[in-house]
Amino acid sequence: MSEHFFSKTSVAFLGLGVMGFPMAGHLHARGYAVTVYNRSADKADRWISSHAGGHVARTPAAAAQMAQVVFMCVGNDNDLRSVAYGPDGVLAGLKTGAILVDHTTASAEVARELAQACAHQGAHFVDAPVSGGQVGAEKGQLTIMCGGDEAAFRQVESFMMAYAKAATLMGPTGSGQLTKMVNQICIAGLLQGLAEALNFAECAKLDVTRVLDVISKGAAQSWQMDNRGRTMAQDQFDFGFAVDWMRKDLGLVIAEAKTNGALLPMTALVDQFYAEVQGLGGGRWDTSSLIRRIRQPKAMS
Repeated sequence: MSEHFFSKTSVAFLGLGVMGFPMAGHLHARGYAVTVYNRSADKADRWISSHAGGHVARTPAAAAQMAQVVFMCVGNDNDLRSVAYGPDGVLAGLKTGAILVDHTTASAEVARELAQACAHQGAHFVDAPVSGGQVGAEKGQLTIMCGGDEAAFRQVESFMMAYAKAATLMGPTGSGQLTKMVNQICIAGLLQGLAEALNFAECAKLDVTRVLDVISKGAAQSWQMDNRGRTMAQDQFDFGFAVDWMRKDLGLVIAEAKTNGALLPMTALVDQFYAEVQGLGGGRWDTSSLIRRIRQPKAMS
């Protein structure tokens, strides 16, 4: 790719959910000409009303025609395929030499599939799932794990830094998604351990706030403890990364493990615990709601 490839700064952003809306906003704030698309047109119109000078497209193909870099942030593999393929899909409008960057947490399989589809028409693909949640997206402090060709990654790295504190190329196509799976395995285990620990403290009639203050200064410290410990103690879960989304992610993890042979007994168990939280009506609760199923054992019977 030419070093002058991005002399024009037109980009497209497809998917304006709780993550995509602020991410596209950061690109706009950096001075890029941003065209947005969302399946629910009202969200795209709302984004345009908040970002003077932005543009809206009514199909993914139309958005791709406006840009040299196209970002996607949708729900899952099926959503990606519905946005990518067909006469109105991204691939139908993607320019030769353009780069398609996917921020969706999806399977490594679909990443490789889309990379191959892009290559067939002379375009490039980078899988780039993110970590940091809605707050990270809003503050422009996401961590991005990427897979793909190094030259393509280098071309889009500065764009991604509009909403990231770090963007790292992990290896060939699919490596970003595989790294995100590692991330989710760690989070699931940390939250289950934190839920059990806080419930133990409550049963022992300790001052949970003081317990958190003390142990957060030692080896037990984690982002989850710092950001979710007190809200877990207060039984507050109406925010953050939803249980439904975590179960989708853990489903990807477990499916991949069947292919690569990794043993995930704890992850599989926590996935079932999240299923129980869903049974309590907590599909949209924050993932820290694992403690709720421990506090309400009768609801599990």
